[in-house]
Amino acid sequence: MADPLHNEFPPDSLEARDLEHLLHPTTNLKLLHEQGPKVHARAKGVYLWDNQGNQYLEGLAGLWCTALGYGEEELAKAAEAQLRTLSYSQLFAGKTHEPSIELAEKLKGMMPFDAGRVFYGLSGSDANDTQIKLMWYYHNAIGKPEKKKIISRIGGYHGVTIGSGSLTGLPPFHKHFDLPIKEVLHTDRPHYYRDGQVGETEAQFCDRIVANLEDLILREGPETIAAFIAEPILGAGGVMVPPAGYYEKVQEVLDRHGIFFIDDEVICGFGRTGKPFGAETMGIKPTTMSVAKAVSSAYLPLSAVLIPEFMYEPFIEASGQTGIFGHGFTYSGHPVCAAVALRNLELMEERDIFGHAAKVGVAFQERLAALEEHPLVGNTRGRGLLGAAELMADKDTRTPYPPSAGVGAHCNARCEAHGLILRNLGDTMAMCPPLIITDAQVDELFTKFTQALDETWQWVTAQGLAA
Repeated sequence: MADPLHNEFPPDSLEARDLEHLLHPTTNLKLLHEQGPKVHARAKGVYLWDNQGNQYLEGLAGLWCTALGYGEEELAKAAEAQLRTLSYSQLFAGKTHEPSIELAEKLKGMMPFDAGRVFYGLSGSDANDTQIKLMWYYHNAIGKPEKKKIISRIGGYHGVTIGSGSLTGLPPFHKHFDLPIKEVLHTDRPHYYRDGQVGETEAQFCDRIVANLEDLILREGPETIAAFIAEPILGAGGVMVPPAGYYEKVQEVLDRHGIFFIDDEVICGFGRTGKPFGAETMGIKPTTMSVAKAVSSAYLPLSAVLIPEFMYEPFIEASGQTGIFGHGFTYSGHPVCAAVALRNLELMEERDIFGHAAKVGVAFQERLAALEEHPLVGNTRGRGLLGAAELMADKDTRTPYPPSAGVGAHCNARCEAHGLILRNLGDTMAMCPPLIITDAQVDELFTKFTQALDETWQWVTAQGLAA
């Protein structure tokens, strides 16, 4: 394939070699070949440097994941020690090893619900794919084979496999992939700012969309629905914080119809929202939980699904009938990944990272909320060290910019020009810094972001896009 950028980058450069060989995930490939890739070279703490020597404040914790920041020596030591002791061991066929056992014990002890068993994977995608399979396996095992459907939400993000990609409620993850599969249904997103009707209060908005959820359940038949899945705060869909009372109302409907609640804590878990888990921040009572990302601070890939003991018990007899519980990955419970995740959680405890994040999160949320005074910002929202600023063409009427204008992308580019990494989700600017960020670094983040907003506003005005 001829690439116009190969004439702009030296043939032996990392940029040219990337364009020649890689297929990038979750990327506008057309723009990539027009603009070229950004090469990251090294990182330490909350800062990252590219191969041109430019420094950036990491405002998105990588991909919502580097909770302890970069270059943590304790985690490097844990990985090295485990590599030298037992570099690999499986969990298939009843084999086991100490790191997976100790990590499972640690995770169960942290849970805000009565967790009984831990199943390991490598990503949030495979964790949520596993959630679907375990729901199907459980209901088959107890003699309810018709109870298979999973309800997710428009705007939710749960991964990109065939199963978890179907749970995801964002069109780009479905189009051209023939998703979602028929067992997955979608209900309203809890985004009052964008979806609330004229004159509708937040409480009335909640009542309306929860009534829509119950109508969906009744149309499909409660006996056919296994579970409802939700991120406590929706991440990649735009950092949507559901209104107060929303989850309590959802939970009441689910309980009444005998439907399980899958809590996807891949982004919200481990201190991100000001409490250990998003379920505690948002008032959720999970049946099962998915964790990943911050469980290892992304130093090595690891995910986990936690289920109650009552779900596990029928698995024993069912697997005895077939001769095997036929689900698992080569790297389930990889000992090096497990050892690093365990030490990561120990460090969080030893250093009171959750308490620090909650404390710094107060100033973070105050600075975030103050941005609503900016002419470009229509709405801000967040909890703890998770937040977003939504750019709006007309703040009074909540009229967005046309997607083709690329306002969020322009703002993101100006952030990078000022040495700040955020992520534009359309015209919503998402923030999710490492949990170790200091008050001074929070100030640096918002100072740089405000500069980017000011320059974007000047550009919007010059382009004739302002209301």
